[in-house]
This record gives sequence, structure tokens and C-alpha cells, in this order.
Amino acid sequence: MPSRSQITLESSLARRAKQRARDMGISFAEYVRRLIDQDLSGDSVRPRLDDLIGAGDSGGSDVALHEDEYLNEAFGRS
Repeated sequence: MPSRSQITLESSLARRAKQRARDMGISFAEYVRRLIDQDLSGDSVRPRLDDLIGAGDSGGSDVALHEDEYLNEAFGRS
């Protein structure tokens, strides 16, 4: 049985989230449901900042030459 919930968001955050939902062609409520489901299932849309700190750390080698490769790996892109 569905449960009704109420959340309070900063105006700018609510505006951005509603725009993202519109861009995706879904309702704001569906957008929030998907985000919660994704978070609880462990499938992250974006890595957390903590997960990126130290990404590509080579101990002082040629990290700058492979920056794009390391960032793509961190974000799960090909």
C-alpha cells in the first residue's frame, strides 16, 4: 500500500529537481521515487565526492596525461 510523504526543500533545490523531472518527462513525485529506489538499491547515479577523492592517484606519476581516463573510470563511463 502506498504511503504519502511530505518533504521540505530549499526553493532552488526544488526548482532544479522539478526541472530535471520535466526534462526526463516524468512527474516530480516519480523523480523522487526513482531517486529513493536507486539509492536504496545501491545503484548510484553519480559517485559520491568521497569516492572520487584520490581517484587516479598515482603517487606523482603522469596523472595529468590520463586525467580524462581516470575521471571516466570514476564515473563509470566508457
